[in-house]
Amino acid sequence: APSPTEKDAMQTPPPLDVIAAHAQRLGFTLLGVAPPGPLPTYEHFRDWVRAGHAGSMGYLERRADERRDLREVWPDARSVLVLALNYRYAAERPEPAPANTGIISSYAWGDDYHEFCWQQLDLLLASIQADLGDHVEGRAYVDTGPILERDLGEQTGLGWHGKSTMLIHPEHGSWFVLAEMLLNAELPLSTATAPDRCGTCTRCLDACPTGAFTAPHVLDARRCISYLTIEHRGSIPRDLRPLIGGRIFGCDVCQDVCPWNVRAARLGRGLTELDVFAPRADVLAPDLVDLLGITSADFRDRFAGSPVLRARRAGFVRNVAVALGNVGDERAVEPLEHALGDGSALVREHAGWALARIAGPRSVPALHRAAEHETDPHTREDLQRSAAEAGSSSSP
Repeated sequence: APSPTEKDAMQTPPPLDVIAAHAQRLGFTLLGVAPPGPLPTYEHFRDWVRAGHAGSMGYLERRADERRDLREVWPDARSVLVLALNYRYAAERPEPAPANTGIISSYAWGDDYHEFCWQQLDLLLASIQADLGDHVEGRAYVDTGPILERDLGEQTGLGWHGKSTMLIHPEHGSWFVLAEMLLNAELPLSTATAPDRCGTCTRCLDACPTGAFTAPHVLDARRCISYLTIEHRGSIPRDLRPLIGGRIFGCDVCQDVCPWNVRAARLGRGLTELDVFAPRADVLAPDLVDLLGITSADFRDRFAGSPVLRARRAGFVRNVAVALGNVGDERAVEPLEHALGDGSALVREHAGWALARIAGPRSVPALHRAAEHETDPHTREDLQRSAAEAGSSSSP
């Protein structure tokens, strides 16, 4: 049996720098410790949801009390570890990128980080248990569970809530994902806070292609390209489609223009060398025409273990069709006509819009035929609208 001194040692939390060293050894960049609740910024989140800014992400409103206080999730929770993991890999799209290629957000260039983070969090818990004893238990979360992780990160001093709504660290910028671990042990809380250093800068707000920011620090997800191309399962509003450009999964514009990310790159920070984020083949400049004809089986095979799977095949091909309509690749005319017979109404609708954009009046017969045979009322209406707009446009 352990001696009283050994028992006291097991009960004494290690300094935060010891835990941070464990975390950094496992690939995490930053670490902070927060109380499990109540969260001071919770009402701001509730107001944001009530304003409708969450769009169709109904899961954000569910289990609301648990988001306010994580002891509602796990009554034994005494501390919350908040960890940041840099994901931006030192790779760039070809310059100049071919006009017929799509743009995928940099966090999705490699493998899905969720499994990696969970594995590393298990190892981190084992290290903490070695320091404190096996009585310590933990519950890990990576984009799962009712956790307002950005707000927790801000509370622990990992960064400030930028005008882009991203958590920004003065040295590492915003190129990181967050993960959390609830512990039944009381660890020393992080006391440092990061002051808001956005100042008068509005580059992120000004650069957003769809004008998704209703005010500094406030994002209307319904206009956000990341939401529209990943989370949103339905039709992309017609007025927003031309603004999406060639983006087929996510958007990095607000981070690309952020001076703090530029500074982080200059300092040699904010980047990762972890293999999990290394770009896969054909991900930096994928051919849009090739992607348009991807089958469900091919989609699962090509993007196995990738975050892109979250969009699902219909949503992803919807995005590809919109991108083709924006880049105007004539090679896409025949494939888009073929896509008018796709098994997904979502794909048929957006293929029709893209075809009208590229082929103009030449597309009208095909669009009329597709509308006549269309069984989905919304898609039929959208195809008819595309045919009308194509008929009134000038030939390309």
